[in-house]
Parts: sequence; C-alpha cells; structure tokens
Amino acid sequence: MHWIYLSFAIVLEVAGTTSMKLSEGLTRPLPSAMMVFFYIASFALMALALKRLEIGMTYAIWAGVGTALIAIVGVLYFKEPMNLVKVVSILLIIAGVIGLNLSGTKA
Repeated sequence: MHWIYLSFAIVLEVAGTTSMKLSEGLTRPLPSAMMVFFYIASFALMALALKRLEIGMTYAIWAGVGTALIAIVGVLYFKEPMNLVKVVSILLIIAGVIGLNLSGTKA
C-alpha cells in the first residue's frame, strides 16, 4: 500500500506543478487553488508512504519521477522544446530511480 501512496503522491505533485504553470504567477484563482490542494494532498500521501519506506529513497523517487514526468508534460502539453540533452537527462533520472529500488531496501 505504501508504494500506491507514493505513486499517487507523485501524480498529485505533477498536477500541482502543472497547476502552478497554469496559475500564471498565482494570478488565476482556480489553478492557484488547485495547486495548493494538489501539493497538500501529495505531501499527505507521501507522509503515509514514509510510514514504511526510507525517507531518502522515498524523497528521491518522488522528486525524480515527478521531475521526469513534469518535463514530459512540459513537452507534450506546453509545447516546450525537446532535445537530446533533455532525453538523456530524463533517462538518467529513470536509471537513478531504478537503482534506488534495486538498492536492497525492504519495505
């Protein structure tokens, strides 16, 4: 269950960051409110995940996967440019997350 909490925490963090972009510097009330909601919900779920998972690994996965996903959202939804450096960087983040999961952590 703790991995499910972490997975949803990541999705909500990405939704929060996307809402932050859509808020246009907190000038649009609905996306601004959504950003606050998504971040609070994300942290709450991450807190539940931390009951069973190591803090360093959990935060690294949350931040790393969230960063990779938001980069993909930026390219697909906000039409940000994609180049080889971005692709390689995202792959390195994914490799790091896999490495953390293979590090022998028991949960």
